[in-house]
Amino acid sequence: MQVIPHIHMLRIPFSISISDTITIERFVNTLVVAGSQITLIDSGVAGSEERIFDYIRSIGRDPSEIALLILTHSHPDHIGAAQAIRQKTGCEIAAHPAERAWIEDVNLQCRERPVPGFHSLVGGPVPVDRLLDDGDAVELCARHGLDCIVFHTPGHSAGSISLLVNRSGLLFTGDAVPVAGNIPVYDDVLASVVSLKRLARIDGIRTLLASWDEPHHGILAYQHLRNALAYLQQVHTAVLGAAAASPDDLMAICRRTVAALGLPPDAATPFLARTFSAHLPLCNRPRLLIDEDVLSDDRAGGGAGPRSLLT
Repeated sequence: MQVIPHIHMLRIPFSISISDTITIERFVNTLVVAGSQITLIDSGVAGSEERIFDYIRSIGRDPSEIALLILTHSHPDHIGAAQAIRQKTGCEIAAHPAERAWIEDVNLQCRERPVPGFHSLVGGPVPVDRLLDDGDAVELCARHGLDCIVFHTPGHSAGSISLLVNRSGLLFTGDAVPVAGNIPVYDDVLASVVSLKRLARIDGIRTLLASWDEPHHGILAYQHLRNALAYLQQVHTAVLGAAAASPDDLMAICRRTVAALGLPPDAATPFLARTFSAHLPLCNRPRLLIDEDVLSDDRAGGGAGPRSLLT
């Protein structure tokens, strides 16, 4: 669907086989920016290129116009089709320096962050031609004056980036914003807190897009960021409670935390235990947030900005 003029969001469904009997149905959003050339933001899993190409044709454009593929981070559902897209279009690949190693060497990523069905989700490695860091600007559509500013938003991964499209108030956060009540995935919970607080300071967010969530508009975008921060605190409290009962058994901590959060019991996997382990060094810190973190809705629509106790 077209989100704003020239920018389209495409939902790509996929499945992750956790075991012979358990399959998780997921989806990931990619963006198609139809300017004088086409920019893609994230590529979906392996095989997604045909769905992306079909959508581009449906809006009267040609896949050969893809000139740039921006990867918000290196995880399988974001880079899976990058190799095929590059091979078929010759496009440039851009990502944060901290993600480069895992994009260019997917076997390294699989060893360091094993995901069930990894090699069915990732088509192969791809070279990163352009490194994007905090504050960089990327031209999207010169004819209409559209570009985006890069925000380095680590936590979910070390080099996760979010992209703010100027003049539109559209913010694409990749996987940087956890969804309350969903399975949390991050490597560094304190970095996630800092990233969320930074995003919440941005004035005038009109549309908040993420890789695996519905769009949020206006004041609901800021509410979503508040909810994400509150969810991180909820997870932290649950992990600390579980760790007090089973301090030396990570999977027991994972199962207890899953139960406390009301997540499906099947979610208690080594992969989720990796997320919860990020909280364990913080057992002496019951509150993740500093001060009373107040995120005002007044930022929506480009207002003067709220009074905030964010640090």
